[in-house]
Amino acid sequence: MSRNPAISVVMPVHNALPFLDQSVGSILEQTFSDFEFVILDDASTDGSTNLLREWSRKDQRIQLHRRDRRLGLAGSSNAVVAKASAPIVARMDADDVSHPERLRRQLEIIESRPEVAVVGTLCVGIDASGRQVRPRDRWRLVRRSVYIPFPHGSAMFRRAVFDTVGGYAEQAVCGEDQDLFSRMAARGRVVTLPDVLYRYRYHSSNATLLNGTRAVNANQSENGNDLAGFYMLGAMRLWAGNPPKLLEPMLAKKTLKWDLKILMILASAVWGNINPPSLRVFLRSSIRARDLLASMRVKDGRPYEWRLE
Repeated sequence: MSRNPAISVVMPVHNALPFLDQSVGSILEQTFSDFEFVILDDASTDGSTNLLREWSRKDQRIQLHRRDRRLGLAGSSNAVVAKASAPIVARMDADDVSHPERLRRQLEIIESRPEVAVVGTLCVGIDASGRQVRPRDRWRLVRRSVYIPFPHGSAMFRRAVFDTVGGYAEQAVCGEDQDLFSRMAARGRVVTLPDVLYRYRYHSSNATLLNGTRAVNANQSENGNDLAGFYMLGAMRLWAGNPPKLLEPMLAKKTLKWDLKILMILASAVWGNINPPSLRVFLRSSIRARDLLASMRVKDGRPYEWRLE
């Protein structure tokens, strides 16, 4: 590793042992190698600490830090970025997998386009065994939405912009990544590469489940937060191979304002309770169809700006 690496790859870790080897390995096997790999072990108790120590002895690019008291999702994300030294930061999540060309492709965009503050990539979804369960969805790039079109762990961003907006909001109930990139979009362009350079893992212990549960259980919440929370919970469980289990919490949510989007989620919740495999087949077919339609407007290799509402 050079003394002044071009990129700092940052990865907070908490009890990620089942998938940690593959995630760490996918970064160390990048075709672009001038980076430091800053890992923060956020008080893991499952053996992740020992595995990370073994990796750090094997590769000098790894800088391992350990917390005895857990900071949580946003807190550990801020803490690991604070330890990074490069002007460009690439996020990595401890249960996902990066394509070998990911860092090189993203850095090309950052270096050639000074107006870009953040660049993410599209992904496919995999389950706990690594089997692909959710296809690429380029439709996300042609519609307007308040939700970011790329997974959090695929983001590469300018450290200066991150610092300017104050990093992750640690008081956020859920969606700390959504909140961060919304604020960064006011300081520069947030773009997405339509190529599949990331594999996002759906599994029963994913932090998204915690985020979604917090949003759903919040005493006071807006309908948008409820929608996001129910979607996160249902999608994570469904693509992990389980029923979405949304019907009871949705009906129990007294602050929920029923609109078309909520009703669609409710219909999916009922279907998912009755026959989860058929719902997954239907959704895969729908995603492939809209991805094919979007391919007439979206071309691989070209970044597309996030179109907020």
